[in-house]
Amino acid sequence: MRRAAFRQALAAWIAVMAGTVVHAQPSASTSRPSLSGCQTTQGSVYFDFEGASRSACYVEDERTLSIVVTPEHLPPINPSPWYAFRYSVPKGQKLIVNVRYIGARHRYAPQWRGSGDLSAFSVKVAHDKEAVSITLPPGEGVVSGQPLVTSSHYDQLLGQLAKSGRGSRLILGRSHDGRPIEAVRLGNADAPRLVVLLGRQHPPEVTGAMAMDAFSLTIARLVSSGAIDGKQFQFLIVPLLNPDGVARGHWRANLGGVDLNRDWGIFNQPETRAVNHWLSLLPAQVRPVLMLDFHSTNRNLFYVQGGKAGAQGKAFLATWLGGKENAFAGYPFKIEPRDANAGSGTTKNWFNATYGIPAYTYEVDDDSDPVAVRAAAEALAQNLIPSLFFALKE
Repeated sequence: MRRAAFRQALAAWIAVMAGTVVHAQPSASTSRPSLSGCQTTQGSVYFDFEGASRSACYVEDERTLSIVVTPEHLPPINPSPWYAFRYSVPKGQKLIVNVRYIGARHRYAPQWRGSGDLSAFSVKVAHDKEAVSITLPPGEGVVSGQPLVTSSHYDQLLGQLAKSGRGSRLILGRSHDGRPIEAVRLGNADAPRLVVLLGRQHPPEVTGAMAMDAFSLTIARLVSSGAIDGKQFQFLIVPLLNPDGVARGHWRANLGGVDLNRDWGIFNQPETRAVNHWLSLLPAQVRPVLMLDFHSTNRNLFYVQGGKAGAQGKAFLATWLGGKENAFAGYPFKIEPRDANAGSGTTKNWFNATYGIPAYTYEVDDDSDPVAVRAAAEALAQNLIPSLFFALKE
């Protein structure tokens, strides 16, 4: 990357963090960075749709555009450098887009959706993994670090969960941007045992969202069929806890610049506060018995309670996950016990410390096979309540 271009990109990043606007001045040589997109005669790149990354774009030459992918706050925790852009390339032309990272290294392989010759789409990751070069075919399309799963998907999912599970759709609160924090409740409102399912605290973690979709839909079918007794068990399902971060293409934080998975027990943010408020209004006879928080990382694993887990927690772990690490085709996983650390603000720790219940982080590999992810999630959902019921008798 040219020194001058890097300085300009860095200036654009500082402007983004400060909330100012940088206007594009494209030319035949390197242009000033723009936050809305950039173009040459060879093609164009824009960030004008839900889920697009908050990136600066500049022209390196007529055939090459670069976007600078930056975190919404510093320092980024467990960097998840999300990028998503729309492009257009005229017939007979070819465009190269360099995705350059600040504060992170390459994590997500580009996902392409569009028109044109797929064989002309190519990707080259830099040796230091601080950039990736993407060659785009003529036509129009969208490139993103993971499949785009945005509000329309969740509107459909919530409706499907409520309908198939004979549940009710709820608005728990609203985000900084006024977006609804939506949930579905399955089972009777006075059922004494509550299972909480949470997802998408971190916007780019789409494989975890895929697992939660399959898991939740299976639970809904089991409740509707009577295989799960809705008079004994109820479920609060919140599949999109960070709607602002997803809509705005954030790496990890909400619009308040906070990692929501560090705000539990603190409740400075409207998203976590909305869930906590709903829990605080539960009838006296209703108590959470389990929490699952769906995420993505570089492998399939479950973060669970360690040596401090009680007898019921150990019985549930042994029955639900024990011995199944290689039971699902294409989806091996590991179990990593971690005791809660007071004040860490993670969902897992807060639910365990507050209610003394199993509270697990369900992590899915970034590159897992979607078919295997769904199959494993469905199987684990099938066995969830039998395992929990067994543990509660201990």
